[in-house]
Amino acid sequence: MNPIVARRPESKELVRPVRTTICACDNQIEMDPTNPWLPPTAAPPAPSRSLAPAGPLNHEPEPPGFGPPADPPRQGPLKRVVGPAIAAIVAFLAKIKMILLLLPKLKLFTAAGTMLVSVAAYGALWGWQFGAGFVALLFVHEMGHVIALRREGIKASAPMFIPFLGAVISARSLGDNAVAEARVGLAGPILGSLGAAACVLIWHATGNDFWRALAFTGFFLNLFNLLPVVPLDGGRAMAAMAPAMWFVGFAGMVVLAFVFPNPIILLIIIFGGLETWRRWKARREGGEESQAYYRVKPLDRALVAAVYLSLIALLVVGMNATHLVRTFSG
Repeated sequence: MNPIVARRPESKELVRPVRTTICACDNQIEMDPTNPWLPPTAAPPAPSRSLAPAGPLNHEPEPPGFGPPADPPRQGPLKRVVGPAIAAIVAFLAKIKMILLLLPKLKLFTAAGTMLVSVAAYGALWGWQFGAGFVALLFVHEMGHVIALRREGIKASAPMFIPFLGAVISARSLGDNAVAEARVGLAGPILGSLGAAACVLIWHATGNDFWRALAFTGFFLNLFNLLPVVPLDGGRAMAAMAPAMWFVGFAGMVVLAFVFPNPIILLIIIFGGLETWRRWKARREGGEESQAYYRVKPLDRALVAAVYLSLIALLVVGMNATHLVRTFSG
């Protein structure tokens, strides 16, 4: 009895060679997944999103706040220097604007402040008592101008004190004509001389030479202001008397600068020369309006001359009466 031997059929479909491929690029072995004799292989993992190639189709915008900060735009060296400077100038102008807006409300405090500064400056040289007395005489002198301007219907500011230069007031004009300008100019020395004369009375009443020295200083101050050169008070008076005297006064100031060198006289020469030339030119080329300004009646011219010359004579007498000889012993 022939045993039945079961033989495995030979089939080309069952016997298949293992196909092996060696990838030289990354040393991985790739096997044919269709071979039934090989164990099942796991499905390859899904590709990570992080490894996906970037492109316009799969790019998603990042939410705001993520990612590295953007570099600030570069500024040129000129912009880096000019920018902060412009900002500082704008801030300074804003402060100046605020101060200018407050000035009308602080006129009294401004005048008082400059007065105190002048007292401190003069006091450093002559002592605070004499410094305060000298500033008081300046105040009386300037108030003469203020009163005269208001009588002419012109609003004037409070006196502003400048150490070692005196004091000034501001107004939109000095009058409608040369006679009004002369009245305003002479009013300061008139009231200032009365203030110095009051010091003489106190000196005789107390016998204190402090008031004598203060009176002498007041007389000299007002006499100096009567020099016939603008912008001094004497130059204002010359507008109604003889404008040609402006050049005589200017020449006298130049001589005085050589005899007694002084920075204040030098400043008067500079400003006086410019103002003299400007007014003389305007008087000659200003037309009918300028001619009418300097047209003065003979009687008015005589009155201005009488006041001017009388003031000079009285101030010289006052200086001679209050002159105090000082001796210095070693």
